[in-house]
Amino acid sequence: MTGHRTAAARTSRGGRGLKPSRLAAGDILRVGAVGLRARRTRVVLSALGIAIGIATMVAVVGLSTSSRADLMARLDRLGTNLLTAEAGEDPLGNDVVLPKNAVAMVERIGPVRHATATGEVDTRIRRSDVVPEERTAGVTTQAARPDLLAALGAEVDRGVWLNSANERLPVTVLGSIAAKRLGVTAPGEKIMVNDRYVVVVGILRPVELVPTLDRVAMVGFPAAERYFGFNGHPTTIFERSTDASVEDVAAVLARSVNPGHEGTVKVSRPSDALEAKATTDKGLTALMLGLGAVALLVGGVGVANTMVISVLERRQEIGLRRAIGATRGAIRLQFLTESLLLSALGGLVGVVLGAVATWAFAQAQGWTTVIPAWAAAGGFGATLVIGMLAGLYPAIRASRLHPTVALNAS
Repeated sequence: MTGHRTAAARTSRGGRGLKPSRLAAGDILRVGAVGLRARRTRVVLSALGIAIGIATMVAVVGLSTSSRADLMARLDRLGTNLLTAEAGEDPLGNDVVLPKNAVAMVERIGPVRHATATGEVDTRIRRSDVVPEERTAGVTTQAARPDLLAALGAEVDRGVWLNSANERLPVTVLGSIAAKRLGVTAPGEKIMVNDRYVVVVGILRPVELVPTLDRVAMVGFPAAERYFGFNGHPTTIFERSTDASVEDVAAVLARSVNPGHEGTVKVSRPSDALEAKATTDKGLTALMLGLGAVALLVGGVGVANTMVISVLERRQEIGLRRAIGATRGAIRLQFLTESLLLSALGGLVGVVLGAVATWAFAQAQGWTTVIPAWAAAGGFGATLVIGMLAGLYPAIRASRLHPTVALNAS
């Protein structure tokens, strides 16, 4: 066949014996490719199994990495130095009341840069007076200080936030979910708080660090005391300190907020919830990688099946090549090459499909697309290993066929 150097039967003066024929590297690739081109449908179906497995693995790693990169960027933007201190319960199960000067006491902690607070207000909120009192839409009221947004890194979507000019008036700023539940779409609309109409002056964007505020209607501390019977005691303290001193501040925050009763104060770090989400994503990624590996293994079985059938169908070709001088090693190399080319084709398609899927989903979510180089290279390398293992047995079987038996096969 083409590419063989004729098996010389020369006998030189030195008495050299017969030399087996050899295939050059380019000839090996051509011979392997010929076998694949002759069975295109079977090749496509076998490569598809490999492609699905690799695409799954690349997409899972890419999406997980892109999601974590977006999460880390959000954490960098929002900061991980926010601590909250909430009023809990005493040993008898009664609600604890924090001191009115709790914020001032927290501000005395050396590394603290900013402290503010909110307080729960006992009200009923309805869209209007024609809505029954028991239908509150799941929206609660909290008193808030004008510096709350700056401390949380939150933003107003429409309208304005509470300030020194309106915090004493019967006005409110709604969280994003609260506005949807009440059907408020723009500032200037009114809602019913207890038996009083209150003007909505602003609607917040989702508050990522403190999502509970998305379901709240916020009023100024003075207005809450004047119109809704608020006692002026904060229920949640928000504090920001230097990054290096977060742990130290957390250790003394409870006793600074409520001296002598620190056991009744719950201190937490909102950014921990986002980091926990990243950890959960890692566990899900491991599961999905396992599923991708199973799909890749199934694809490898398909490649092995294709190669075994190929050996059975091409026994006469094998016998002819052996008869004109091809060695067993050359036959093994030919079928291993076919298996590797088949797997490489599936791997290449899988890497491309996985990258495209990652890019499309990341764009839809507004993430920066991040596909680790090791994921693409590792996935493609795995296909070559699968191809070698899948083609090893068929290649050995083909090389062991005796030329005479192979040529006489029907």
